[in-house]
Amino acid sequence: MDRNLTLEAVRLTEAAALYASRYMGKGDENTSYFSATEAMARVFSTIEIKGLIVIGSDEESSELIDGTFVGTGTGPELDLAVKPLDGKKTCAIGGYNALSVMAVGHRGSFFKTPKLYMEKIAVGKEAKGVVDITQPVDINIKRVARAKGKYIEDITVCLLDRERNNAHVQQIRKTGAKIKFIRDGDISGAISTALEDNAIDILMGIGGAKEGVLGAAALKCLDGDMQARYIYQNESERTLIRDLGEDPDRIFSISDMVTGDDIMVSATGVTDGLILPGVRYFSGGAKTNSIVIRHKTHTLRTVQAIHHFDYKPIF
Repeated sequence: MDRNLTLEAVRLTEAAALYASRYMGKGDENTSYFSATEAMARVFSTIEIKGLIVIGSDEESSELIDGTFVGTGTGPELDLAVKPLDGKKTCAIGGYNALSVMAVGHRGSFFKTPKLYMEKIAVGKEAKGVVDITQPVDINIKRVARAKGKYIEDITVCLLDRERNNAHVQQIRKTGAKIKFIRDGDISGAISTALEDNAIDILMGIGGAKEGVLGAAALKCLDGDMQARYIYQNESERTLIRDLGEDPDRIFSISDMVTGDDIMVSATGVTDGLILPGVRYFSGGAKTNSIVIRHKTHTLRTVQAIHHFDYKPIF
């Protein structure tokens, strides 16, 4: 993959973050989400790729739904997984941990999934290969603690603050491990397990399947690990997966969710969060903070950009 796409990827998530952040705390999650989507779509229209959205928006009226072709129609054929705004409710209430994320790879790089729930377990490089989603919570926490040379009481588990995760919470607390609750954005929770000097050791619990693929892409670039399985709310969801030719009870490894070997992931903070500060405004412009990760080299770049709105045509 052309390394010049690194900057293009950052431009995409920066634009989405800038647009979404303008609606932070205004109570309108749909406007913040569609603003981020519109901005990302505009930038895509300027990039010389033949891009296919494999993991896209769940909103029917969005410009970036699954199966959409983006780019100028010239250049490399690429698959894309996008989340213009991960944490639209968080952004709308002015909360913590909203960000814009996208992953890019060659054709066939990303597992295609409908909008369903997945149970996930994610860890960084130090605990790669030791977790097993079929094992009880306490077993996985003990294995990670041993792999990282920590006491169980010093392990921090991140999970979404949702009723559906109550069983996980009770089991985690019995072990003595600490919990970091997040309202939205378990993509950042997954990424944080693989970053140095971050307080998160494990991501556990139930979240979105599409977000699981994006989290897996980032972790693959960082040499982390993830396992996941579908969680069904009714029998029709199980039937949907069976009709798509998948085993409804399949345990997905990180390599099942992200099959490509040349993957790039970009993320930009919208509001302050686990891995990135949010957008900061000043007179006439704003500052954004992003990370971009490349699997081929395992390089992680941090990008701080100053945007002057008088010179930025997207605004």
